[in-house]
Amino acid sequence: MMLRRPGIYFVLILVGLFLVRFLAFSVESDDKQASPPDPFPSHYVIHALDLPGDLFFAGEPVPMDDPGVRERYDRELLVNTYWQSSTLLMLKRANRWFPVIEPILMAHGVPDDFKYLALAESNLTNVVSPAGATGFWQILQGTGRDLGLEINDYVDERYHVEKATAAACLYLLDARERYGSWTMAAAAYNIGNSRLRRILDNQRVDSYYDLFLNEETSRYVFRILAIKNILENPQASGFHIRPDQLYPPLEYQVLTVDTPITDLTDFAFRHNTTYRVLRELNPWLRRYELPNRSGKTYEIKLPVP
Repeated sequence: MMLRRPGIYFVLILVGLFLVRFLAFSVESDDKQASPPDPFPSHYVIHALDLPGDLFFAGEPVPMDDPGVRERYDRELLVNTYWQSSTLLMLKRANRWFPVIEPILMAHGVPDDFKYLALAESNLTNVVSPAGATGFWQILQGTGRDLGLEINDYVDERYHVEKATAAACLYLLDARERYGSWTMAAAAYNIGNSRLRRILDNQRVDSYYDLFLNEETSRYVFRILAIKNILENPQASGFHIRPDQLYPPLEYQVLTVDTPITDLTDFAFRHNTTYRVLRELNPWLRRYELPNRSGKTYEIKLPVP
């Protein structure tokens, strides 16, 4: 028995050392799990945003002393600041299309702030809503015809930026006359005159900020205000974009046409372009032909040679 004890002691020592090492490793692992390394670079931070004390839409004050109003604006400012891809695209497209929209608003006496309404409606893209509202200004078919736009199988001037902007101005001017403020005119643009009138009659108030509305319309003016805030000073909101990264204004020449065009692809080829480019410059053309049975005069944009 005495001869075997050194072997037993040796084994016990090895087991003890193993247990000590195992426990030390477990404690070290627990410490690492309890304090993981920071996965983000030190410069990666997300800030809550400061809200202005004074805010205006189309020259009309926003009641920022109302907590509900402040929170509604805060929501839209956060959403549009941190939905970076969408807002960057707004910045790029605005550089192309605001120079087209701004003089039309001015000519009709509509405040410049309404160019941000077009961004809120469509992000300056020719989208079609589930309800059929179409183009930059999201105009419904019946409304567009009432405003003087041509809409048929071959031509849809809701896609014609200049003419659709002028039509939107007519709607806004009428709404401003009906409701007494540009803010209410913006709400009417979103929800429609008849629905807004019913809501006003039921709730017996005359301010947009006092109305209980569906979520889309309740957020609508605040989204416009948030977009305006960001686009007027992008760097203050963290957006850095070089001039060469902005989408440039389109360059084109205009051809006046008052006769039918039986094949727009052939028409494009005769003018040294393609049907794709023709449609990109003239999205109001909706088919491969322009029958023009009435002999109406159209202005068709073509690439500069």
